[in-house]
Amino acid sequence: MLNRKAVRRMTQPTLKDVIELARAAGQILREGYGQDHQVRHKGLIDLVTEVDHRSEKLLLERIQARFPGDAIITEESGRFEGENGNRWIIDPLDGTVNYAHGVPIFAVSIAYAVGGQVTLGVVYDPLRDECFAAERGKGAWLNGAPVAPAAASELQKALLVTGFSYNPEIRDRNVPRLIHFVKHTQAVRRLGSAALDLCYVACGRLDGYWEMQLNAWDVAAAGLIALEAGVTVTSMQGEPDFMRPPYSVAAANPGLHALLMAEIEKVEKNAL
Repeated sequence: MLNRKAVRRMTQPTLKDVIELARAAGQILREGYGQDHQVRHKGLIDLVTEVDHRSEKLLLERIQARFPGDAIITEESGRFEGENGNRWIIDPLDGTVNYAHGVPIFAVSIAYAVGGQVTLGVVYDPLRDECFAAERGKGAWLNGAPVAPAAASELQKALLVTGFSYNPEIRDRNVPRLIHFVKHTQAVRRLGSAALDLCYVACGRLDGYWEMQLNAWDVAAAGLIALEAGVTVTSMQGEPDFMRPPYSVAAANPGLHALLMAEIEKVEKNAL
């Protein structure tokens, strides 16, 4: 018979398991939306609410009960060590500033990694009941239907999205890029949820995305979803491995991505 440690090493979640977890956490976000919240500042403009903690508590309890050998990295509580080399990367509420202000753009983000590579990713928007999901090598879906990026081939006709770091220095460095792309694209949006930014590129709602500094939980699930949809996702230096500090991202369909990177390089050269 298998001992307990052997069972821990063998047991891994299915994509259905991850979707169920995201939907359960999303229900907490949906029920709390629009209510008065206990808001705490982690930094000058970086917020956390009691709903972040309630969503995270549910996820931690269920994961640790079903997959006790796995490590967990989560935004609010940090890192929980595991035994088998597998890990969960969780943002219980991506878009907390939006949520605290009643802006309806936020999501739950859950990724699962085996041997350092993300294999499952789910981003769930509870207000729209939109569940973006992907399994490495098998594709990406929105509520079960396959997704693909838009076919935009010209930056001038492209709708882009970006985000700004809570780090003032990094935030200031992104301003010249914002100004440049506002002038050279159809428009630039700033939605406030990195996970949804990437998912919207994956399903063709937005044509491209860049952001200078993120965290693993911001991009782990959505990055896989975008890749499996056919989006080219790199760091802002063009490196395929965007899952390492400082977790910068540039994403678009393959042709547009090359144009996006060329313009980013142009702005960087002009800034020197």
